[in-house]
Amino acid sequence: MKNYLLLALGLLASVSLASAAVKTGEPAPDFVLHDASGDKVALTDYAGKYVVLEWLNHQCPFVVAHYESGNMQSLQKKYGEQGVVWLSIVSSAPGAGGHDTPEGHTKTAEEMGAAPTEILIDESGEVGKSYGAKTTPHMYVIDPNGILIYQGAIDDSPRGNPSEAKNYVSAALDQSMAGEEVKDATTKPYGCSVKYAK
Repeated sequence: MKNYLLLALGLLASVSLASAAVKTGEPAPDFVLHDASGDKVALTDYAGKYVVLEWLNHQCPFVVAHYESGNMQSLQKKYGEQGVVWLSIVSSAPGAGGHDTPEGHTKTAEEMGAAPTEILIDESGEVGKSYGAKTTPHMYVIDPNGILIYQGAIDDSPRGNPSEAKNYVSAALDQSMAGEEVKDATTKPYGCSVKYAK
């Protein structure tokens, strides 16, 4: 897996923090998307809760590393038990890497033991672009007041060793839930580029 990830570093997206479409510390843009069952889901449905947004592409080796290690699922389950809403968003355009049918996304999630609250489909890429999502994974944390308190990488280990990495998402949630300021509120995301429609 490590060799695979090293080869994949050539796919690593070059991201400027200044290019983010939404700023940390400001209200998170609202959106409405369909989930894998075809139901409409709005961010405002989860007002008053912590929400994690995870940009997802199961064909991306960086994403694969976090799921094969069990890292992503453990975060989803740990914080889900604490009432955190976890929305996995797929912005891959039809015909692009990571695109699948809603049934395909559900099947893959089940096979991987994933536990997001919802898998949301963003084929147009409108929501991804509104957040400035550049990579898979690209992570965002929204507090119960609807304020974006974290955006960036899932951790500080782009070469693929999540078990020994500093997890920025976990840190942001823990610090905010404890009434503390999020120390690393914006970091540089890593991963494969989001496969938006051209």
